[in-house]
Amino acid sequence: MNQPVKAVIFDLDGVITDTAEHHYLAWKTIGDELGLPFTRPFNENLKGVSRMESLRLLLSLSSEPLNFTDEQLDDLATRKNEIYKQLIQQIKPEDVLPGIPELLAELKQNGIKTAIASASKNAFSVIDSLQMGQQFDIIVDAATITHSKPDPEVFLRAAQLLEIDPQLCVGVEDAVAGVEAIKAANMAAIAIGEAEAFPHADLVLSSTKQLSLQQVLHAFDSHS
Repeated sequence: MNQPVKAVIFDLDGVITDTAEHHYLAWKTIGDELGLPFTRPFNENLKGVSRMESLRLLLSLSSEPLNFTDEQLDDLATRKNEIYKQLIQQIKPEDVLPGIPELLAELKQNGIKTAIASASKNAFSVIDSLQMGQQFDIIVDAATITHSKPDPEVFLRAAQLLEIDPQLCVGVEDAVAGVEAIKAANMAAIAIGEAEAFPHADLVLSSTKQLSLQQVLHAFDSHS
């Protein structure tokens, strides 16, 4: 098959596996310790956002100004990550989201490269827990980039490492900031979620179950 798409670049959380619950529980622990009203709806604001920016958003829930030193902020962020790392040890291969194994097989059969572009610094350990290390040509996580989404750096870095023109890539995301990053990288964007939340995506699917090579090509055609 001679298709124009050369690579598909996936977000990790909410696209390959749903670690959003683990992030929520970790941030909820920190919020409870600080007496902050952290809720599931507010947690939506943290999706696809860096750890320190997520902490700033959490602290903004305080009714009174909170004065933390940079060192204290680092300690809070580190503690959240330690809680999260304990939680994700429970992740198993069967926690891969529906449709992802089939899509990865389809892409491989058609010579299309694959990459992970994640805002998480724990992407490698999550992929290891899922036993999917051989499924992706490249993994780029927050530890290797300077700017977090919606900056396109993580997607551009993945394309660079794959040695593929960004314009020949399709990105898959479940966060608004992630879709903005894909579009800023001049790639076609597939969003997983509610259509009204992603006006700039080239294709919106309600579930990863709907992902297929045909949908990838459809998104690419819509973009170009």
